[in-house]
Amino acid sequence: MRVIVTRPERDAPEWVQGLASAGLDVAQLPLIAIRAVRDGAALQSAWQNLHSYVAVMFVSGNAVEHFLLSKPTLALVAIDFNAAKTRVWATGPGTARALLEAGVDAGLLDAPPIDAGQFDSEALWSVVHGSVKPGDRVLIVRGADGPVPGASGVPGAGRDWLAARLTQAGVQVDFVVAYQRCVPVFSEADHTLARAAAVDGSVWLLSSSEAVANLSALLPGQRWTLARAVATHSRIAERARQLGFGVVCESRPILVSVVASIESMG
Repeated sequence: MRVIVTRPERDAPEWVQGLASAGLDVAQLPLIAIRAVRDGAALQSAWQNLHSYVAVMFVSGNAVEHFLLSKPTLALVAIDFNAAKTRVWATGPGTARALLEAGVDAGLLDAPPIDAGQFDSEALWSVVHGSVKPGDRVLIVRGADGPVPGASGVPGAGRDWLAARLTQAGVQVDFVVAYQRCVPVFSEADHTLARAAAVDGSVWLLSSSEAVANLSALLPGQRWTLARAVATHSRIAERARQLGFGVVCESRPILVSVVASIESMG
């Protein structure tokens, strides 16, 4: 049984290796391309005002990487999360791991426990809701679709939900765009792989609703009734069903759960 890993280029290798170690045949086909923002002024400002935020929430490992790459290099701007005592929030283990690998003090990290039923903004809120109060400020570091709108952008579904909860608690929420998400450019080999995987019993590992939308755009007119997928969130599963996937199984986004879900489809 072949598994199609659709995560962005930065995130895919870990999943490819983990699934291959479990004895699965794996192919890598990123459905989201990640690009740096052209204007880093908003990111520079976010760094300089880091001390004013009680917490910074990162939407993904890509958000961590691109935010840290934007850190000012001037000696006079020698600030970081540990020095500012700013807490860092992550919705899942991948983002949390990226923060720890970047040197963030584990004592400053808030994330859903590894045995949580799901890894999303709702799960994160259950962990952090008691740590904020009216008048606090929280920064959400995220990506943008298409051309970057400048200093900030409109949040996605999960971030919108979290921002609403924070606002209701009297917290000021700011957004900063750290990277740009784009539809990838498929090679002829990519197109051949994708069209074959739509009908040959392969299992698509879907970890983003946007990836599903990009797949639809990249293969217009493709019928998906014979296609199978494992989706790592209910919202992603619903998007796959809307596209027409014949079989969609939901799984927690950790390797052991994903492998079990894939094997159950055999």
